[in-house]
Amino acid sequence: MLAKPRGYCAGVDRAVQTVEEALKLYGAPVYVRKQIVHNKHVVSTLEARGAIFVEENYEVPEGATVVFSAHGVAPEVHEQARERNLKAIDATCPLVTKVHHEAKRFAAEDYDILLIGHEGHEEVIGTSGEAPAHIQLVDGPDDVDNVVVRDPAKVVWLSQTTLSVDETMETVARLKTRLPLLQSPPSDDICYATSNRQHVIKEIAPECDVVIVVGSTNSSNSVRLVEVALGAGARAGHLVDYASEIQDAWLEGATTVGVSSGASVPDELVMEVLAHLAERGFGEVTEFTTAEERLTFSLPQELRKDMKAAAAANAAG
Repeated sequence: MLAKPRGYCAGVDRAVQTVEEALKLYGAPVYVRKQIVHNKHVVSTLEARGAIFVEENYEVPEGATVVFSAHGVAPEVHEQARERNLKAIDATCPLVTKVHHEAKRFAAEDYDILLIGHEGHEEVIGTSGEAPAHIQLVDGPDDVDNVVVRDPAKVVWLSQTTLSVDETMETVARLKTRLPLLQSPPSDDICYATSNRQHVIKEIAPECDVVIVVGSTNSSNSVRLVEVALGAGARAGHLVDYASEIQDAWLEGATTVGVSSGASVPDELVMEVLAHLAERGFGEVTEFTTAEERLTFSLPQELRKDMKAAAAANAAG
C-alpha cells in the first residue's frame, strides 16, 4: 500500500531548487549553511554538483554566496552573514517563517511563548533565536511540568512545523490543565505536509504487517511517520534512506507492506523501494490517497532578482 501524499513538500522543493538555481546562476561553489533539507541523498546529490555544506557562516569565504536551509535561522545568523559580506539567500520554508513572525509578534506584546518542539532541532534553534528572552522549549508532554511562566494570563504556545500532530495536541492538552488561559497560535503551526503524511499513514497502518518509511534519521517528520504508523496499528515500522537497507527478515510472513516517505525525500527513492519489494513478491501496488497537494512557493526574492537580471542581460547580449 503506497501512501499519497508522500515525499517532497512545497518548502523542500523550493529549498532544493534554490540551491540548484544558485549553482546555475553563480557557478560552483555555492555554500549552504547546514543541510539544505534533512535528507542524505539530496545533500550528496547537491554536493556532486558543487554545493559545499558548512555548519556555520565563518566557514564560508568572505564575499561568497551562502544559502540558508529550509529550517530557518536566528536573526544573529543574518547579522553574521552581513559582517562577512556574504551574499545570503534565505531558503527558509515560508511556513517556518510564519512561526518566526508569530514568535516576534507575541514577544513584542510581552507574552511568554511555549515552543513545542525537539531540543537541538535546527528549526527550534532558529525560532527561539527570534525572542530568546520570551521563548521556552517544551519537548513533549513529559516536559510540561517544567514550565514556569510570569503571568498565566499571557501565555501562548507555538510549535515546530514537523511534529506528530497527536503528540503536539497531547502536549497542548496537558499545558492547558496547568495553564487554562493558554492561547493557541492564530493558525496551525504544524505544516500541511506533515499533517497530510501522518493522516494517510494512519489510514493504511492498521492493514500493514510492516510499514517502510523512506527518510533520514535526522528528519523529524520522517521519524514521526514511523511512530505514527506504529501508534495506528502497523505491526512493525522501519526508516530507511535507501532500498538496499531493507532487511529480508522484516518481510518474513508479511502479506501487506505500507510505503511512505518524509517531506524531504525525492520520489525516485520510493520507486527504488517499490522495485526492491516487487523482486521479493510484493508486486501489486495500491496507491492510497487522502489529499491532493497543490501548494507551491516562489523562489527566494534575492535569487529571483538575480535570475531576472541575468535573463535580461542574456536577451540584450
